[in-house]
Amino acid sequence: MSTAFISVYDKTGIVELARVLSQARIDIISTGGTARLLKNAHIPVQEVSDVTGFPELLGGRVKTLHAKIHAGILYKRDEAQHLKEIAELGIPQIQYVIVNFYPFTTAIKKDLSTEEILDFIDIGGCTLARSAAKNYPHVTVVVDPTDYSEVMHQVQTMGSTSLVLRKKLAFKAFNLTSYYDSQIARFFQEKFHIRQFPPESSIPLYDYSPLRYGENPHQHAALYGDFWNYFQQLQGKDLSYNNILDIDAAVRTLLEFPAEKAVAAIFKHTSPCGIGMGNTVTDAYLKAFETDRESPFGGVIAINKPLDSSLARLLSEIFVEVVIAPEFEDEGLKLLQKKKNLRLIQVCFEKLPFPRFVIRSLFGNSYLLQEPDTILLDQDKIEVVSLRKPTQKEIDKCMFGLKVVKHARSNAVVFSDSDRTLAIGSGQASRVDAVRIAIEKAKREGISLQGSAIASDAFFPFPDGVELAAAAGASVVIQPGGSVRDKEVIETANNHNMAMLFTHIRHFLH
Repeated sequence: MSTAFISVYDKTGIVELARVLSQARIDIISTGGTARLLKNAHIPVQEVSDVTGFPELLGGRVKTLHAKIHAGILYKRDEAQHLKEIAELGIPQIQYVIVNFYPFTTAIKKDLSTEEILDFIDIGGCTLARSAAKNYPHVTVVVDPTDYSEVMHQVQTMGSTSLVLRKKLAFKAFNLTSYYDSQIARFFQEKFHIRQFPPESSIPLYDYSPLRYGENPHQHAALYGDFWNYFQQLQGKDLSYNNILDIDAAVRTLLEFPAEKAVAAIFKHTSPCGIGMGNTVTDAYLKAFETDRESPFGGVIAINKPLDSSLARLLSEIFVEVVIAPEFEDEGLKLLQKKKNLRLIQVCFEKLPFPRFVIRSLFGNSYLLQEPDTILLDQDKIEVVSLRKPTQKEIDKCMFGLKVVKHARSNAVVFSDSDRTLAIGSGQASRVDAVRIAIEKAKREGISLQGSAIASDAFFPFPDGVELAAAAGASVVIQPGGSVRDKEVIETANNHNMAMLFTHIRHFLH
């Protein structure tokens, strides 16, 4: 006689599934609350303790970890010795295992003590699922209530499940236990402040959202995680893979700036087109837009203050893909909603957590992991290396540019005032080319670089970049330093009466 083992925390649909199994003359073994629920529904059930001859222990902590249960799942139906042992010991022939786990991932989001959270770590359910999945040629494991209907259909029409279905369900079981354990490991890593990367690791991916396609239409793509807990789409077409990358880049940049000032960031292909800061969002946006009035076409615009009707009118005049704000005032929202395809995204800046890792996939089934670049420069640790000391206004210009260049693709430089970018050159193999591009963009836009600051994400390897910046009008340079030619670079700054600051912090971004 076939047997099903059922023990679930989420009891959605379990009565219906158990009834179908029972009607197919499949015995049911169950535990605790699940057994009570099935008995109340008049479905014949055996308590696990009646099968094992062993009571539940430690307040329910130990109830299914018994040889009689796992042997009944793991034995090979085509091996004579296994069949002999099963018969001699009166072990039930468990053909179905239906389990789901204590909601650990929900518990860690609640205001619970560590001891309370530990009680949400499932042991028995995970072990049952792994045993059943390992023996998928003979056993059906079900860990997701959405699969109940397919299992019921096959049992009713075929008398059992197909090997194809069992393979799929085994994959889901191992995938879920892997994810579940990775969440527990991540919890311990954060709780115990363990910063180093472990020799082996898995990244928990959850809350799957399919995307229309990836960077290009021929590439499949999906979004995982808590993104939609912090970003709410108010209108427009579904977000694309590229939209999400630009949203992430723009929001990261906004978070570099003080919350009390209005800041606007314009991004395209994860590169900043312009950043502005002002007393109002309109003022901030205009400063950002003036940096480069061509590139924002089809880009992403993010602000850190509520979007009002004044800014909405300006944004209505150009084509952008996405507008991001912490709030949309009613009149401004109505104006932007006239552009039906425009994606409007509301973000909760205050609750937005920084990412734990930066992850890149490589050939050879390999991955690169690193911590995100969240370091904040301490102004007191800046080293003045030039003969002339910078003025406070020049330092303010440097600090603005440094916050932006950190989020531009390397090699990158930013010419800036204390409240806006003036020119940006990024994504170049040569640093001097990044300087040339920034200067050419400023000329094209009719922007004077006289008295500006130039910020560099890494050191100037040669004096040529500083020479060009000085000729363009920059009066101060901020850079990490560390080149073998630092002395020559500093001399160049001194020859042009420029102030030069070393941060000793590099901000490469690839």
